[in-house]
Amino acid sequence: MRTIRVLIVDDQPLIRSGLHATFSKADDIVVVGEAANGVDAVRMVRSQQPDVVLMDIDMPRMNGLTATREIVALDKRKPTKVVILTIFDQDEHLFDALRSGASGFILKHAPIERLLEAVREAAEGDALLSPSVTRRLIDEFARRPELSSGSAQTLGRLTEREREVFRLLVRGYSNEEIARTLVLGDSTIKSHVQHLYQKLGVRDRVQVVIYAYENGLVPVSP
Repeated sequence: MRTIRVLIVDDQPLIRSGLHATFSKADDIVVVGEAANGVDAVRMVRSQQPDVVLMDIDMPRMNGLTATREIVALDKRKPTKVVILTIFDQDEHLFDALRSGASGFILKHAPIERLLEAVREAAEGDALLSPSVTRRLIDEFARRPELSSGSAQTLGRLTEREREVFRLLVRGYSNEEIARTLVLGDSTIKSHVQHLYQKLGVRDRVQVVIYAYENGLVPVSP
């Protein structure tokens, strides 16, 4: 069984200790360190080489957005995944975090099972967005310009099934949830998702969401 190495970054000691206690209960996750600011986070990523960093945004010395950009740029051969810790109602930089290279978001008050799942998904290279965070992004970016001709041509190359998968991805659905919604097998959904990545020229589901927002493809009421 693979052991997932995690670095916890948050300027609040109680949150760090709570997360540490949560992950200590999992057999496949080990916390390799804690940091209270972005400067220490980047330094510890270099020395500890964690698989996943749980990153707060608002911190002293260096904020989570800048730290995420620096961490993502460290080693392209063995990249460390960054999952943003968010309070949702108070964070104003979610889209900037995505563009900084974060693999997704997890709410600080999320259930233990979801925290563990988020770390495992990120470690496996599956970027994630919780539905509530996706809803906020939709509210913020639904006012984007109408679909450009280039984007229209790209979407025109998608099959009807790929369009359905695309819409569900943008709404924050996991592969398992898409499979249940469309009544298809997991392997079939994975194949459709990979085809989407190739046709849109993106590397993961977070970039699919960014593509949708930047090209005015997000429906107001998903």
